[in-house]
Formats: sequence, C-alpha cells, structure tokens
Amino acid sequence: MAKTKIKKEISMEEALWKSADKLRGSVEPSEYKHVVLSLFFLKFASDKFEEQREKIIAEGREKFSDNVAFYTKDNVFYLPLESRWSYIMENAKQNDIALKVDTALYTIEKINPILKGALPDNYYSRLQIDTVKLASLLDEINKIDTAKDKENDIIGRIYEYFLSKFAIAEGKGKGEFYTPKTIVNLIAELIEPYDGILYDPCCGSGGMFVQSMKFIEAHHGNKKKVSIYGQEYTNTTYKLAKMNLAIRGISANLGEMAANTFSNDQHKDLKADYIMANPPFNQKEWRASDELVDDPRWEGYDVPPTSNANYGWILNIVSKLSQNGVAGFLLANGALSDDGTELKIRKQLIKNHLVEAIIILPRNLFYTTDISVTLWILNRNKGEYSVLKNGVEKHYRNRENEILFMDLRQMGSPYEKKYIELTEEDRAKVTEVYHNWQQVGYEKTYENIPEFCYSARYEEVEEKGFTLVPSRYIEFVNRDENVDFDTKMKELQSELKELLIEEEKSKVDLLEVFKELGYEIEL
Repeated sequence: MAKTKIKKEISMEEALWKSADKLRGSVEPSEYKHVVLSLFFLKFASDKFEEQREKIIAEGREKFSDNVAFYTKDNVFYLPLESRWSYIMENAKQNDIALKVDTALYTIEKINPILKGALPDNYYSRLQIDTVKLASLLDEINKIDTAKDKENDIIGRIYEYFLSKFAIAEGKGKGEFYTPKTIVNLIAELIEPYDGILYDPCCGSGGMFVQSMKFIEAHHGNKKKVSIYGQEYTNTTYKLAKMNLAIRGISANLGEMAANTFSNDQHKDLKADYIMANPPFNQKEWRASDELVDDPRWEGYDVPPTSNANYGWILNIVSKLSQNGVAGFLLANGALSDDGTELKIRKQLIKNHLVEAIIILPRNLFYTTDISVTLWILNRNKGEYSVLKNGVEKHYRNRENEILFMDLRQMGSPYEKKYIELTEEDRAKVTEVYHNWQQVGYEKTYENIPEFCYSARYEEVEEKGFTLVPSRYIEFVNRDENVDFDTKMKELQSELKELLIEEEKSKVDLLEVFKELGYEIEL
C-alpha cells in the first residue's frame, strides 16, 4: 500500500522567513535584519494609516483626511502618498523600487517626529539589493493581513519571530540585540513591573519593554501606569528598538540618540522602580583608566576596574534604583566570585542589603553564548512592609539579612535543536518559590530544597568570603560534603594540562618515527 505523504503546513512567519532568507546572498548578515524589519514596519504603519483614513472619511470629515493631527491624536503615523504600502506595491517590479522604499521610510520619519532616528537611512539603494529578490519579499509581506490585527499581535509576533531568527543566525559573539523572551518573561514574573518607571540601560531591540507590557496585559494591569526609559549604544539596534516599540504602540524615552550608557548617560537623574537588563558579558576596556573615576554612580563603592564592565553595570543599576526599586539583570557567572575590586564592591552590596536573589540559569538559553549565566535580583527594600500590587495587597517579611540562591540548570526544554528554553511550568515553579520566600509567614510557605534553592543568612555569606556562587550554599545530595571543590577543580585542571602535554609529546614521537622511515608528514 502506497504511503500517503502529509505535507506540513508552515506558519506565516516561516513562509516570510524563507522568502526573506533569499536576500542573504546579496546583503551582509548584519544589514539584512534591518532591511527586512523595516519593510514590516512600513506595511504595519501603512495599514494603520489606511484604517484611520477610512474612519475619518466615514465620520464625514474627508476634508481632514490629510491633516496630520487627525492621525497622531490616535497614535497613528501619517503617511504621504509616496510612503503608502499601496504605492510601494504598485511599483514593486520597477527598477527603482529600492529608491522608492528609501524615500517612503525617510518621509515617514520626517513627518512623524516620534520616529526620529528609528528608520534606516538610504539602506535599500546603498546596499544595491537585487530588484527581483526585493520584489519577491514585498509580495510575501503584502500577504500579511493586519485588518484583523487589532492588538498588533500579528505584526508584533512576526517582528519578534524574525528578531529571534536573526539572533540565532548571527550566533555567538553577535545577536546582542535580542534576549530570548523565555528569560525576559522570567525576569518580569519575578520583579512584577505593574506600575512606575521601568528602565533598561542596554535595551537592545526593546524586548524587555515588550514582554513587560505583555506581563501587565496578562495580569489585567494598566499599561498606562508604566513609564519606559532606555538606552542603547549601537545605532542600528537603537533603530530596531524604536520600530519594535512603535509597532506595539509602546511609548518610550530611549534618549535623543544611540549612546554609551557609561560615557553619555541619557538619563542621569532617573530613579526607576523597576530595572530589567541584559548587559554585554565581560566587556573589556569599557572605560579609559583615567575616565569616569569620580562618576557619582560609584558613590559609596570602589571604582569598577577597566578590565571588566560587569560591576560598572551593577553600580549603574544600583544608582538608578528608587527608594523601593527592584532590578533583575543578567551577568556572566564570573561576577559571582571575582576577587580584587569586584570582591570589595560585592561585599559592600551585600552589606547594604541590596542583593535579594541569585539564580543560576541553564546552559544554551542564549544565542550569543552556550555558557550558563546568572540572574541577579537587587532590591532596595528587603524589609517588612505591605503594598498594593495590581489591586492585590501583598505582605513582605524582613529578608534584609538573607539571600535566596536558586539553581535552574536542571530545567529547560529543547528549542531550535541546539538551544533550550524555560517552559511556563519551569517559570511558574521558580516564581512561586521566590514570591513565597519573600512573603513567608503570611499564608505562604518556603523551605530549602536540595539541588534547587537555599536561603542563606548574612553570616553564612560572610563566612564563605562573600562569594555568591549558588553551589556554595545549595545542598547537593549526591556530592561528598567533605570534598573541597575548588581544590578538586584545580587538581583536574592540572591533570588535564599534563594529559595535553603527553599528547603533544606522543605526536612528536610519532612524527619522528615516520621521519626515520623516510616519510615526511606536514600538519
């Protein structure tokens, strides 16, 4: 009996990706994502414009259908004829279509000041994109039906899908513009940014802001109660963020331009209620030796070393926290146990009762690195208090002299073959433990769980030399408690070195044998 082949139906996102992927041969990967995502934005903006235009005419105000104010009042971008998607599609097969797309984007930005610095400048003409490939991509994007997309879910979902695909494609050492949403969701669920000021000092493409708004929506909160501030160093990524937020109708202050957070702080006097961040890991030479020595952000602490920016990011975040502010951010694991100046700063942070939780994440969560990294939670108010959060009164007990350690390395499910992601069940388990720990004694229960979580008192942390490595506190039932793991690792390192030396010696001996037999082998 003949086998029936079942054709897998691909999603709209996958179909678009396949079409867009054809551009890669003629456009550099680093430029490619900006080319494609700008077209999505153009389609989105044009569809919203046409919808608003029809509404104005239907209300009997046709004479105002070209009045910019009648669009901006409803957060819709006004588009002149040459910027409208219908005009682009009418000319999609023309040889000058690249120039027309450039003109459309330039004109939208010029007429709508809120988009200043958001859209690509002369990309399509400058990159000399193949006209046939560009026309094919325009045809695919034209199939996106935003008429039913009242909450911007379709275009937003596509934009997010492409950001993740670009991050995966660019891989290790790149892709810093995107933090996988499974991690962002975890941070939002832990710090609960319901209202107040939300800040990200290295916002990338704005993913922290997008997922925070989704968190608020999912919990029936009020997005209007949150004010967003951010900063991004790379100009092209700054544009991605502005487009990403504009698509979702999220208002944000990302500064006047792309700028270095350390040398050109765009929000010097900001005090944020919530901070979410994924700074670049282990930045070298982030400041000159004589630069930023007296910066007020380091007040009360040692000056972060020039060799690594990790503690520069930490102190920047601390300086921006409001009186009751809480921050969730990611760092390389080395920051948990660095010596020297970093140890002095870490010791002071702990003494100041700022470190609330340290959470080790699984490996292969990120597209830029395969290592396990750490989620830090800092909190300016670890004392006992009650607060109304999203209409629910919550009671917090005094945790000033304790730090919660969690190890999530056994969690996660496969994703995109070589990556993993934290599932909803994983995140629910982590957030439940964290919030129960915060509120224990008020109808909440918490207990230390071997190989998963441990609440350490200040005295324990001090006794262990102010290290924040979770495995120094969490009980691991299958380990020999009498083993000194630092010593053991050094022994293993020494043994590996000896093995490599022996391997090299064996290789030399083998080559010598072949030489004696009259054969030369070049390696």
